[in-house]
Amino acid sequence: MAGIYNPWLVVLSVAVAIFVSHTALRLSARVARTQGTSSRLWLAGGALAMGSGIWSMHFIGMLAFSLPIALAYDIPTTIASLFIAIITSALALKIANRPRINTFHLSLGALLLGGGISAMHYVGMAAIQITPMITYEPGLLVLSIVIAVVASFVGLWLFLRLRKGTSWVMRLARVGAAFVMGLAISGMHYTGMAASRFAPGAFCTGAGTTDPRWLALTIAVPTVAVLAITTILLVYDAHLDSRTRKHNAQLEQANAQLEHAATHDALTGLPNRVLLADRLAQATAQSERYSRGFAVLVADLDRFKSINDSLGHIAGDEMLKEVARRLSQLLRKADTLARLGGDEFVLVLNEITGPRDAETVASKVLASLAEPVTLSGLDVQISASIGVSVFPEDGVDAETLLQHADAAMYHAKKNGRSTFQFFAPVMNVFARERLELESGLRRALAQGEFELHYQPKVDVGSGRIDSAEALIRWRHPKRGLTAPSGFIPIAEETGLIVPIGEWVLHEACRQARAWQTNGLRPLRIAVNLSAQQFKQKSLVTTVREALAASDLDPGYLELELTESAVMQDAESSIQVLRQLSGLGVRISVDDFGTGYSSLSYLRRLPLDKLKIDRSFIREVAASRDDAEIVRAIVSLAHSLHLKVIAEGVETDEQLAFLRDLGCDQYQGFHCSPPVPADEFEQMMRMNPRDVVVVGNPHGNMTDMGDTIIARALRKA
Repeated sequence: MAGIYNPWLVVLSVAVAIFVSHTALRLSARVARTQGTSSRLWLAGGALAMGSGIWSMHFIGMLAFSLPIALAYDIPTTIASLFIAIITSALALKIANRPRINTFHLSLGALLLGGGISAMHYVGMAAIQITPMITYEPGLLVLSIVIAVVASFVGLWLFLRLRKGTSWVMRLARVGAAFVMGLAISGMHYTGMAASRFAPGAFCTGAGTTDPRWLALTIAVPTVAVLAITTILLVYDAHLDSRTRKHNAQLEQANAQLEHAATHDALTGLPNRVLLADRLAQATAQSERYSRGFAVLVADLDRFKSINDSLGHIAGDEMLKEVARRLSQLLRKADTLARLGGDEFVLVLNEITGPRDAETVASKVLASLAEPVTLSGLDVQISASIGVSVFPEDGVDAETLLQHADAAMYHAKKNGRSTFQFFAPVMNVFARERLELESGLRRALAQGEFELHYQPKVDVGSGRIDSAEALIRWRHPKRGLTAPSGFIPIAEETGLIVPIGEWVLHEACRQARAWQTNGLRPLRIAVNLSAQQFKQKSLVTTVREALAASDLDPGYLELELTESAVMQDAESSIQVLRQLSGLGVRISVDDFGTGYSSLSYLRRLPLDKLKIDRSFIREVAASRDDAEIVRAIVSLAHSLHLKVIAEGVETDEQLAFLRDLGCDQYQGFHCSPPVPADEFEQMMRMNPRDVVVVGNPHGNMTDMGDTIIARALRKA
């Protein structure tokens, strides 16, 4: 008995097959992105929608076939075929949900899935109530099953390949794959139908009065509706998932930025102390495992503070970034360059064969930093002191290696700078002494171990001592009298320079007032302000309180600031200095000629005096260049109506040269070294009127101050 096909229903079945295939691809992608309960819910719902769609396609395809007799279907058997379709779909989605699948498992899954689809088809055919029963042509039967298995293999492979990605290319690929899968499923169905054989004279045993076209539409409409709803849910879920992924990506980016900020230096982008500790731990573990060595280099820039103070923090930051760039170019990818803060860098050299490798890199670092850096239009020369420690000879843990490299670096700095030094056990003594010195400074301030010495300032023309500079000394319990060079650098590093500077200010004011009370001629006392102290917002208040506490007239206090400290932030300095000048104190610029002053700013500063740095005075009688610099400074100061004082004057020739230039004052060993307060008072009392440094017409000077001090010391 021969049958015919309704072309509209055939087209409808193929369309449903394509729609189901596209929905299945999107479902596989959605199931693959979820885990846990959500994944199981999507799997169950997806299996129901996909299974219903596949079953509907097959049933519509069966309804498209008509015989000369009316057909009827067994409901339980038809429902059984539907369940087979749903279970088969669940199996397909479950396989597609696996993160990875090899060819063997893919083939096994295709065999099971193809068998399930074939079983659904032929169980559905068995639901036709007809006598005698339908028979099948063996070749086409086998071919339909093969098509089902191959289509399942292709479908699973496409599920796995196309389940990830949201680009337009991926979406078009899914549409194309849906057409291929839909046609393959339809091909399997109609091949199976072609294998069917209906005996002549067969008749339907059930009531087959329903029009197949209406029955097909009745099945197709709900199925398409279910698939459409599923697709809408998938689209909406994809939108939510896209927003979630976007927010997660932003959160991950923010977390990455926070992690980077926590582990890297903000200025240079190099690893900071936190990340360095981790890298050192890794280097230690690797070296212990493979019996290899590594080296730690601590590099500290020389004179960076003076450069920073002279040119400002912006220029200093540019220098640090340039140093970081140069050092980064010297290292391998396996090495680490970190910045610990300030001007200190750490290099970790992994997998070295011996100390010579570290020596080679240290030499390259010094050579790289020897090239000048252009800052604020100036070519600035920089250098570094480097300390080296090697694993395991100098330590077997990160902390020890860093400490030893740091000790070696300070030893290199102590021995002339711009060099490198390997760690030696004797350096621990130096490092310990430095720590003891820092601890002693804190104790000295609390226990009153500091004292002030005073150096006279002499009028060049008259030889009259009319003021003095207060200079700090440390009466150390074990080391004895310690000069400022022995502790001021550490005080600046630790920040103790601020409270020490405040003590100096109060003590100098107190002593000046005490001398006046004791009958001495009033003298102006000069006090040095450090750059850190000058930056303090409370400076004006501190000076006012020191004057009030000692009841000293402000006119007898002179504040000396270095040129670099004043010019670091010229506008701010102008405001602070005007407030100080408003109190009535005198202002002078110390070490003039060593910084980078701007004449436009210098003119606006409320200054009273410029002090020529001793480096120009030392060779002024022999060096033409130094002589010209001193002559220019004196001329500049006088044109700005400022007095000039030269420090470091030690010889008659130097003083004679200054007298010829019209320099106003001088100080130095030619008159007197700095002496304790009681000796200075004795010096002033030797002559009730004035202490005068007398010279003869030929310029050979007799230093009465030296004579007085010598007598006083002999008597003592």
